[in-house]
Amino acid sequence: MSVLDAVMWTVHVAFAALWTGSVLFVVATILPSATAGEIGSEAFGSIVDRLRWITRISAVAFLASGGHMAGTRYDVGTLTGTGNGHLVLTMLGLWVVLTGLVEVAGSKVESGVDEGKLREPARDAKPFFLAAAAVAVLLLITAGLLASNALA
Repeated sequence: MSVLDAVMWTVHVAFAALWTGSVLFVVATILPSATAGEIGSEAFGSIVDRLRWITRISAVAFLASGGHMAGTRYDVGTLTGTGNGHLVLTMLGLWVVLTGLVEVAGSKVESGVDEGKLREPARDAKPFFLAAAAVAVLLLITAGLLASNALA
């Protein structure tokens, strides 16, 4: 493994941990507080805005690092014809879905918080955040399967 490969793996895993962990943290701790009216709308909006930025920056990091890793480890045949290739494609699909869910939830929060509301935007965004948490867990499971070489 080259130094570049090691850097790409590190960047990929670091952003995966940051992103999935941030989604799960927001869903487990911040969202319940917002739906109960226990935090300020500005704080809630700020946290969700940061989550959206983490999502966007992670997307760029994943495109660069994952693209490098896929390009050096897979060709079309191994990507579409092996278990690990299928896991890589599954991760890509889940990554796109998670990005969309966070963006939709963030938009719902942003529009409500801009009007000075808290509970309503939190409730409106909740299904999208819950789905995002489920997808984040699926991404972690898929990453574990890929790392363990379970479907090689």
